[in-house]
Amino acid sequence: MSVTRPMKNITFSADENKIELAREVARSEQRTLNDAFRDWLDWYASRRVSRAEIEALFEKLNYADAGRKFTRDEMNER
Repeated sequence: MSVTRPMKNITFSADENKIELAREVARSEQRTLNDAFRDWLDWYASRRVSRAEIEALFEKLNYADAGRKFTRDEMNER
């Protein structure tokens, strides 16, 4: 049995042209912009990475060696 949680309304500001383009895309997919946003929000909220996953990545990459220490100026170059 699935539990239905109440929806909360929120307001965003965005460029009017982009909103219209997004509506056109949603229409072409035969869905509403609201449905597309909910799917995006689900995806965005699920992107969290655990500390264990980050540590595993660092462990996997620990072989990388620049061969020398970088100066502060080198590390801050853009």
